[in-house]
Amino acid sequence: QAMTFHFSYENVPLLFSGLTINSPGEMAGAFVAVFFLAMFYEGLKIARECLLRKSQVSIRYNSMPVPGPNGTILMETHKTVGQQMLSLPHLLQTVLHIIQVVVSYFLMLIFMTYNGYLCIAVAAGAGTGYFFFSWKKAVVVDITEHCH
Repeated sequence: QAMTFHFSYENVPLLFSGLTINSPGEMAGAFVAVFFLAMFYEGLKIARECLLRKSQVSIRYNSMPVPGPNGTILMETHKTVGQQMLSLPHLLQTVLHIIQVVVSYFLMLIFMTYNGYLCIAVAAGAGTGYFFFSWKKAVVVDITEHCH
């Protein structure tokens, strides 16, 4: 297998040894399947965020006195949101995380076939999924996050 981008549709392996593309029709089917897999991946990421927000429990408000101007005392309140480890929502998040990781590696391996059609399917599916699923996502910037 060449380690350069190519646009062939004959003898293209797809993830499993028995799954080989050998015709334009098979490539078209694989394109559609990979496109929807990438869309699913983007939707899954957003769905996990929504589920996490809905399942957050044990909201606590901690107030503490802080010095204010002219010797006054101000009360500062912090909101703490948590999720219990041994709970159904956390178990569901764990299972969905495993699925998300597996799908992300599948997409990476598909891209690493260097087949141009399949690479386009991954990129187009991810872009389409992002367009459809993340338009109402609340934007939160985490400066400590360095991974995608």
